[in-house]
Amino acid sequence: MNPQILSYDAGRHNAELAKSSSRIIQGGSWKKQRVVMIIPAADSIPTKVYLSHVNLIFPPNQAVVRFAALGMEVGDAYSKTIEMVLAHPELSKWEYILTIEHDNIPPPDGVIKLVEDMEQHPEFACIGGLYWTKGEGGVPQIWGDPKDTEINFRPQPPIPGQLVECCGTGMGFNLWRMSMFKDPKLRRPWFKTIAGVEGVGTQDLYFWGDAKKHGYRSAVDCGVLVGHYDAGSDVIW
Repeated sequence: MNPQILSYDAGRHNAELAKSSSRIIQGGSWKKQRVVMIIPAADSIPTKVYLSHVNLIFPPNQAVVRFAALGMEVGDAYSKTIEMVLAHPELSKWEYILTIEHDNIPPPDGVIKLVEDMEQHPEFACIGGLYWTKGEGGVPQIWGDPKDTEINFRPQPPIPGQLVECCGTGMGFNLWRMSMFKDPKLRRPWFKTIAGVEGVGTQDLYFWGDAKKHGYRSAVDCGVLVGHYDAGSDVIW
């Protein structure tokens, strides 16, 4: 560094004010973007996953609260925690719910990107990051093509860097509009793992099988890449 005579410098962001302003509007960070974060965890979270959760960046100067649903079946954990949130006089007024699971490793800016997606795409009630089922031959959790004449949950191929609409998402890293859970038309419990005379299904697609009937739409952002950690093999899929 050398001595400098400096009378005034408005800064780089002010130098390109139109561009800077457009970025703020695009991300909607001037609005309330409060997030309730729900983590279903049987009894523990692997260290690698925990550290990724700690590193998550949330919209600046916005409220965040974290719930750990411990020792509960995953569908039950989501449904009961959301019921508790909706019964709360303050939290029920917030804008978003973030579902994040004990074996998913999201990127640090993942929440920021999903919030920006939601601001730009009000037609979607839920947008998730891209993650795959575990193991060799795993498939992307972009369930079902809404252009099909019948609701289905066959996995769609991801499109790098793009938003892909689907019939249902996994729940490992999803941002949901709080308002959808206030809709009395949706059946309760919202999330339910079934294995019996009702059929067989995971809690996420059980929910979307009903939500699609009432016009709710979802998508996966293939630019938000989320790892799926297998603690037994210490492999991130």
